[in-house]
Amino acid sequence: MNIYLISQYVSKLKKEDINNFALKQGLTLDKEELDIIYYYVKNEYKTFIYGNPRGILDEVKKKVKPLTYNKIENLYQQFKDYL
Repeated sequence: MNIYLISQYVSKLKKEDINNFALKQGLTLDKEELDIIYYYVKNEYKTFIYGNPRGILDEVKKKVKPLTYNKIENLYQQFKDYL
């Protein structure tokens, strides 16, 4: 995977993009959840792609609703298998 392309995409990512993706996945995020997810996507994407994000996922689990976390976990597993 080309990290340059990914970093360029992430640098242009807006909260609206994350919210729209969540809605397409059947998930409605409140403002606080959107802020949390946006922060982790913008700052920790390399860990999700190349490292072990278990610690990050554990942090997120404490900060968002259970339904939101379950969707995040399922999407992570789905995309991880794709990579």
